[in-house]
Amino acid sequence: MTPRAASAGAPDADPSATTDPPPGAAAQPGDPAATPTALGQPLASPGTTDPSDHPDTTAPTAPAGPPGSTDAPAPRGRISGAVWAALAIVYVLWGSTYLGIAVAVETMPPFLSAGARFAVAGVVLAALVAWRQGASALRVTPAQLASAAVVGLLLLLGGNGLVVLAETAIPSGLAALLVAIVPAWVVVLRRISGERPGPGAYGGVLLGLGGLAVLTLPGLSGEIRLWGVLTVIAATVMWSLGSFSSSRIPLPANPFAASAYEMVAGGIGCALVGLGRGEQHGFVFAEVSTSSWIALAYLIVFGSLVAFTAYAWLLHTAPLSLVATYAYVNPVVAVLLGALILDEAVTWQIAVGGAIVVAAVCLIVSTERRR
Repeated sequence: MTPRAASAGAPDADPSATTDPPPGAAAQPGDPAATPTALGQPLASPGTTDPSDHPDTTAPTAPAGPPGSTDAPAPRGRISGAVWAALAIVYVLWGSTYLGIAVAVETMPPFLSAGARFAVAGVVLAALVAWRQGASALRVTPAQLASAAVVGLLLLLGGNGLVVLAETAIPSGLAALLVAIVPAWVVVLRRISGERPGPGAYGGVLLGLGGLAVLTLPGLSGEIRLWGVLTVIAATVMWSLGSFSSSRIPLPANPFAASAYEMVAGGIGCALVGLGRGEQHGFVFAEVSTSSWIALAYLIVFGSLVAFTAYAWLLHTAPLSLVATYAYVNPVVAVLLGALILDEAVTWQIAVGGAIVVAAVCLIVSTERRR
C-alpha cells in the first residue's frame, strides 16, 4: 500500500478513495502509502497505499500538480492525455509495489525496511514541497501534525507495515488480492458512523467477504501460512480506519505536506516496531542482496514518490470514479508480475477468490459513482 492516497501498499495502497476519499495525500497497498498509498498498496494506500500513498481531496489550498510540476490541472470536463498517463503510472507502479516488497524482504527485515522506505520518501517529499512551494507550505498546527501522525501510523505502520510482514510468508499476488477488500471495510465503517452507502455498496461488501473467504482457503488447508493471510486482513482493517479517519480529523491543508508528515511518522513507527521485534539482531548490511537494495530504492522512488504524486494530482484533476479504478487494476497487475517474475503459483482459489473480490470492488465503485 502507498501513503495516504494514498500507500502505500500498499502494499502499499488507497482503495478507500472509491467510497470516501480521504482529505490529505499520503497507499499502498502494496503501497498501501494510499491515502497517497501502497497497503502493499497499496497502498498503501495502497499500499499503500504502499499503501506507499492517499491524497487529500478536501484540502482548500491543494496544489495544482505534483511538486515540481508547472502544469495546471486539465478541465474536469475532458480526459486529457496527461490524466491517462498518470493513471497508467498508478496502475502499474502501485501494482508493482507488492513485487518490490517481496524482493526487498528476501534479505531485509520487514519493518526496518518499511521504516527506511517511508522515512526517506517523507523527507524527500518535504524537501520537494519546500523547494517548489516555499517553507511556509510545510507549516502546520500541533493538531494538524498530530492528526497526520495518527493517519500515517494507521496507514503505513498498521496497513503497509503488516503487509510487508505478511509477504515474508505468502505470495505477493495473494497479498494484493486480499488488500483489494479495503473499499468494503470503508463501507462498513461509513455505515457504523451513521451514513447509508446504499444497497449496491452492501452487496459489494457481502460479495467481497465471500471472495475473502475463498482467498483464505489456502491458509486453512495448509497450502500457505495462515498467519500471513490473517496479517494482511488485519492490515486492510487498519488501512481502512486510517483512510476513513483522515476525512474526519484536521489535516494539513497542503496534501503533499500532509503526506510527507504521514510518511515520516509511519516510517518512524515501522522502525520502532522493527527494533522492538529485534530485527536488528543478526542483520548485516553486507548480507543484503543487490536485488533487495534495488527493490527498496524502487519502492522509495517509484512506489512512494512518483506514483503518490501522480495519484494526488489525479484526485484534483480527474473524475473520482475514474481514479478509483486503480483499486481493481492494481491486484491484477500484482498477480501477473508475481507469476511472471517470482514464479508464484496462481491456484484456483486465488483466481476465483481474486475475481470475486475485484467484482465486489467494481460494484462498490459503480454504486458510489451513481450516487
